[in-house]
Formats: sequence, C-alpha cells, structure tokens
Amino acid sequence: MDNAGEVLRRAPLFEALDEDGTRELRQTMSQLKLHRGERLFEEGDGGDSLYVVLDGKMKLTRAAGDGRENLLSVIGPGEMFGELSLFDPRPRTSSASAVTEAVLAVLPHDALLPLLRKRPEISLHLMRALVQRLRRANDVTADLVFTDVPGRVAKALLDLADRFGQQTDDGLQVHHDLTQEELAQLVGASRETVNKALADFAARGWLQISARSVLIVDSERLRKRAR
Repeated sequence: MDNAGEVLRRAPLFEALDEDGTRELRQTMSQLKLHRGERLFEEGDGGDSLYVVLDGKMKLTRAAGDGRENLLSVIGPGEMFGELSLFDPRPRTSSASAVTEAVLAVLPHDALLPLLRKRPEISLHLMRALVQRLRRANDVTADLVFTDVPGRVAKALLDLADRFGQQTDDGLQVHHDLTQEELAQLVGASRETVNKALADFAARGWLQISARSVLIVDSERLRKRAR
C-alpha cells in the first residue's frame, strides 16, 4: 500500500516512536490481505501477533451460548486489535473477520517484545489503547441496560460516523459496510427492531438509508436521541 506509513502513524503503537523506532518496528512487520468474510482467527485460538488495519474494515465477534454471534466492534484503518494477547497469553477472546476487502499489518509478538523492553514507553501507549477499549465496552454494557433500542442505534451510527463518515454537500455519508444483521448485532437487538428505528429516523428526515450505508442529514437530532 502506498499510504501504509501514513496509516500506521495513526496507530497507538507508533505514537511513542521516533523515526528510528518507527523504521525498526516496520522492519518486523508483514502485510496480509483478506477477502470480505474471510476469518483471520477464531475465538479460542492462540494469539502470537497483533494487527493494524491498513485498509478496509474488520469486525471482532464472540459466540453466544445459544450459537448466535455478537458483534463487539468494527475496526478501520489506523486501528489495531489482538494486542491483549501480548499481555495475556491465554486464547483469543474473540473472532476476527473481514467486513470488506482488507489489508493488515502483522506484528509478531516475538519481534515486538524485545522492542517493548528497550522502549517501555510503547507499552504505555498500548495500555492506553486497551483502557479506551475497556471504557467503550463498559459504555456498551451500560447502554444495553439503560438505553432503548432507538437510542442505541443512534449512538452506534454516530460512532461509525466519527470513524468512517465523509462530509458531503447533502450530509454525512457513512459507509459502514455492515449487513442489517451485523448492524443489529452491533446494537444488541433484533434486526426487526433496528430496522424499525432506522425507518423512524428516515421518516423524521434525520437520515437516508442505503445498502450498507446511511446519509446522516441531521446529526444534532440524532445526537439528542442517542442521549
């Protein structure tokens, strides 16, 4: 990828590095291409690498006791995942698969650990990223208890817009690339109730719905509904 270096500099792993450290770390990396729907690893697999998304989108999921899949998060360019296994060598706690065609930077733990010992400030940035993810997980848990489905849908759309939205003359275009079922999994509700909420937002003129994307026309109304 031509812009791989630019994307990598947005990842928490590289925030603490100077030019020499960045060059040293990049020499340990390889690139991996995935097709849409392709699995990278399964829940319960051993973890020996962490990943940075260079292009496309990935999703992290967990299997429920009844066999259904829960979508934990959608990860895009500049974001990383799999770093938990660097500090906790137990099996993977989630599965990872490609939402779109995706390109990943792969950093093996064996190559990264010596650099962490030499540059401990990198660990602080990794821990900060883990804390942010934990806080987000806590927010999701609280929303499931205290927020109704339309509020959760509005909040999920705004989060996706913050990371993947593109401003146009007509509004904020959000290519989330999720199916209706995946969007419902992300919100933690049935597809029917999520579709009903989206249809209500569209009827109010807050957004326009397209396949795997939405155009947010009134962000402020949507933000008020998310509270």
